[in-house]
Amino acid sequence: MDSFIIEGGRPLCGTISVSGSKNAALPILMASIAVDGDVEYTNVPDLRDIRTTASLLDLLGRRTRFEDGRVVVENGEMGIEAPYELVRTMRASVLCLGPLLARMGEAKVSLPGGCAIGARPVDLHLRAMEKMGAVFDLEHGYIHGRCPDGLHGANIRFDFPTVGGTENVLMAACLAEGETVMENVAREPEIVDLARFLNSCGACIEGEGTTKIRVQGVKKLHGTTYPIMADRIEAGTWLVAAGVTGGDLFVKGCPAEDMSAVLDKLREAGMELDVLPDGVRARVGSAGLRCVDISTRPHPGFPTDMQAPFMVLLCCAEGSGLISENIFENRFMHVQELVRMGADIHVSGASAMVRGGTKLAGAPVMASDLRAGAAMILAGLAAEGETRVQRIYHVDRGYERIVEKLSGVGAVIRRVKDED
Repeated sequence: MDSFIIEGGRPLCGTISVSGSKNAALPILMASIAVDGDVEYTNVPDLRDIRTTASLLDLLGRRTRFEDGRVVVENGEMGIEAPYELVRTMRASVLCLGPLLARMGEAKVSLPGGCAIGARPVDLHLRAMEKMGAVFDLEHGYIHGRCPDGLHGANIRFDFPTVGGTENVLMAACLAEGETVMENVAREPEIVDLARFLNSCGACIEGEGTTKIRVQGVKKLHGTTYPIMADRIEAGTWLVAAGVTGGDLFVKGCPAEDMSAVLDKLREAGMELDVLPDGVRARVGSAGLRCVDISTRPHPGFPTDMQAPFMVLLCCAEGSGLISENIFENRFMHVQELVRMGADIHVSGASAMVRGGTKLAGAPVMASDLRAGAAMILAGLAAEGETRVQRIYHVDRGYERIVEKLSGVGAVIRRVKDED
């Protein structure tokens, strides 16, 4: 396995670009299963999860080509099984369930794996698709779904605005007979991007971005060319990087319109942000950084994926701030690693009290999940001395060319083999 070695204490200055969104690309790539034709995607980040998705599509009978941010998915003879060997590495693999049922009438998908930040059960997905006529059995670790009479429209109200459940049912509903009305749905920008992609393929979806989505089923979806949206979580990570290093960064391609909650909290914490047509300039204001309280919520609230990076900002600020995690029950695993670097953080249940004003010091730390890995890198950039971040395969799941991007704005960071 590889690690990152970071020499901290250097302000990051210059322009850093935002790649395409992993969280948008994964369901949109999966949606190609439901499309009767070839699909070309642009602005696709070259990440481990994207490569895994391409391998799964190949196994299911689609033929994929990946080059320079462009993925072509060609039509082919479809299969129905997503095996454990692939699904165990990436929870988003379960998103092939809805489009497979809609297109093939049957799907056999291994129970998902992925990062250990909470249970995230798929029962909300299954209960919704059962209302549409699907029948599911759990067989030897696989979800086996069938809809011999096809899928039909239904009225579905989610108990919780689940992102994955909304995406899975949305893809299934596009080819179901009649109208599907989905209520209490997730409103994340990545779901809006998925709906726009499906509509570009001939789907009939209304209400994306609100709590109620209507889908009129169509007979088939046709091929298209579609650009993936920019990654708002990567953008937020770079904005925080400007703050924790005392730098001045222009985050090119930052989707500010999708990031109001994050931008508001950064300004409240003392950051100066200039929103421009092609990105956001970020730097610490004259009064310095100050701690604020944050509470993670479904969109348009503060995103759980920004909780760990924002915690590093609070460590570098004056005062105290309370972080409340309301989405995942096990998302404070990065706290002990930050404490190893000198942070003053106390966890009680789903809340963490951060007392800022202590200087972080370089130390060997590990990434427990994707966003915790980003937090460790930010802490290493802010700290005095050398930080070694281990288990960076988590980071490779969500940040494209991270060494190249950070080195380009003044960071001293390199990737090494663990035996080095």
